[in-house]
Amino acid sequence: MFKKKQVIGDPLKINGRTLSLSRAIRAGDFVFLTGQIPMRDGVPMTNGTIQEQTRAVLDDITATLSQAECTRDDVVKAMVWLRERADFPGFNEVYGEYFPLEPPTRSAVVSDLLVDARVEVEVMAYRPLGDTT
Repeated sequence: MFKKKQVIGDPLKINGRTLSLSRAIRAGDFVFLTGQIPMRDGVPMTNGTIQEQTRAVLDDITATLSQAECTRDDVVKAMVWLRERADFPGFNEVYGEYFPLEPPTRSAVVSDLLVDARVEVEVMAYRPLGDTT
């Protein structure tokens, strides 16, 4: 039975500063991940192709899901922010490699990002508590 939310993972830090958000929260059978930007060694990736930045984001998401005892197969919804409309084909190519079968529902918008990265991705996963399959 759901009693309270559970914080997943260590606090997020950028450039040595702890951010005022959680990496992920489990609420009952759902796991909500914060929007993830591409990072390298705790520093936002402000260079690299959309494909490189997308891989960095999705690798970090995969690692956070694992901390919550989830996999990418448990993801039911993804929200995507791209800095440039022209980046969508490159993003979509890599995204398809990470979600090849039964991909989650997804929204994607073009928007300025708070950090000078090309992409941000947020996901929600569904994994019933105690489910070990």
